[in-house]
Amino acid sequence: MPKENREDKIDIKSIYGKVCMLKPEEFLQEIQVGTNGLTQNEAKQRQEKYGKNQVKQAKPKKWYEYLWQSFISPFNLILVGITLVLIYTDIILQEIPSYANIIVVIALVLISTFLEFFEVYKSNKAAEKLKKLVAVKTTVLREGKEETVFLDEVTIGDIVILSAGDLIPADLKIIEQKDLYVVQSSLTGESDSVRKVAITENKQINQIEDITNLDTICFMGTNVMSGTAKAVVFRIADQTYFGKIAQTLEQTKPKTSFQKGIESISKLLIRFMLVLIPITFFINAFKHDNLIAFTFAVAIAIGITPLLLPVLLSSSLAKGAMNMSKKKTIVKKLDSIQSFGAMNILCTDKTGTLTKDEIVLEKYLNTKGEEDANILKITFLNSYFQTGLKGNIDEAVIARVKEHQLEEFAKDYQKIDEIPFDFSRRRLSVILKIENRIQMITKGAVEEILSICSNIEQDGITCKIDNEQKQKIKKMTKELNEQGLRVVAVCSKNIENVKESYNQKDEEKMTLMRFCRFFRPAKRKC
Repeated sequence: MPKENREDKIDIKSIYGKVCMLKPEEFLQEIQVGTNGLTQNEAKQRQEKYGKNQVKQAKPKKWYEYLWQSFISPFNLILVGITLVLIYTDIILQEIPSYANIIVVIALVLISTFLEFFEVYKSNKAAEKLKKLVAVKTTVLREGKEETVFLDEVTIGDIVILSAGDLIPADLKIIEQKDLYVVQSSLTGESDSVRKVAITENKQINQIEDITNLDTICFMGTNVMSGTAKAVVFRIADQTYFGKIAQTLEQTKPKTSFQKGIESISKLLIRFMLVLIPITFFINAFKHDNLIAFTFAVAIAIGITPLLLPVLLSSSLAKGAMNMSKKKTIVKKLDSIQSFGAMNILCTDKTGTLTKDEIVLEKYLNTKGEEDANILKITFLNSYFQTGLKGNIDEAVIARVKEHQLEEFAKDYQKIDEIPFDFSRRRLSVILKIENRIQMITKGAVEEILSICSNIEQDGITCKIDNEQKQKIKKMTKELNEQGLRVVAVCSKNIENVKESYNQKDEEKMTLMRFCRFFRPAKRKC
């Protein structure tokens, strides 16, 4: 559905305009929640009052819905039609009723239906269990403490803690933020990130025309690209913007080529029946009794119907689904087996297929390419103190430091501020204090780190970095990348002018210090 039509049905100004214009303290007072978040009792009471944070369309189907869908296949409907005719010809019109043909046709319908039903129902139940295993969680503030909960446990009034990579669990009003950018492509189709703030930049409510103007609100289903924030939940489940859009969308999926083919054959058979039965009956009515002529016409219709085809299709597809399950693949719809088999080229990512889904820190090198334990420590400080989404690289660094039992030294440092990671800068900075010295430590992609460095450290001496040195570093990085290794650069600088808050503009005139080399270990041969 086009964006304009969606928003015609969802009045942005009346639903969200007032909330957007409110100041954080006014909003907290209106929604009756303190800066420490809800208490456990308040959260429980609100969960009972407002229900779970789930969009209704996402709820699993009942067993009888799967059974009904398995029954109403085109071929089954044709066989049911033939059964009704046989009841009339073989039971009602006969002096001695004959049940043999009817029993055979009904048996074929039941076999076809239950073969598909059992396989589809079992697969979907397994898929639901998997969803629970990989259920997304979010961090909320309750009684002043951060707590990780499942998305469906989030309720109105919860204060959500957001950082890079987080999924927005409901419609939220921002009360605190730092360099927050959100991707709203799931709602608007626009891939560019949108800046969000705690106090709106709109002068009046009439300036709000669509959701992109709601700069203090984050919507369910969108995700944080960079930055951090605290935000309060004010709409959940079907009451969210995402939930209202879901209600306006049709749930039917486009038909596959296999489904279209089955329907085409079914329609062809029905056309033959509609033509042959009257013609056959009309011709035989001149020579025989009307009952005999009609019975013969019905027999012709049954003869041109491939009675075993539904059973053969269901059993073949079910067999394919069983074979896939042995390869640890769940098939939720049997028709997809044909689509899978019709593929000419299948492209897969090597991560988790040829290699393990983890990264190992192999070497920590200084600018001369020599291994240096101090490099591990300074990289660890960046990974340890950052509050954003900890990726595989951060986990690898922290794991290596713990392996050598070196993490105790971090207690001497105090975090002052952080410039979160984002996918355009491709770097992250933390500002730390130790004794009377304040230091900014930045790690990220080599090219991005080189762009903010004006110095380089060699043998404990800081000197200017020139273009020739930068080109050598880039060449080295390229060679390592070609070997399947990932390289992360680390730089730092001492800060003299102390500020309350730091931003991307402070990432300049830094000193290149270190490199960390990572690789993904290959899986063992099974």
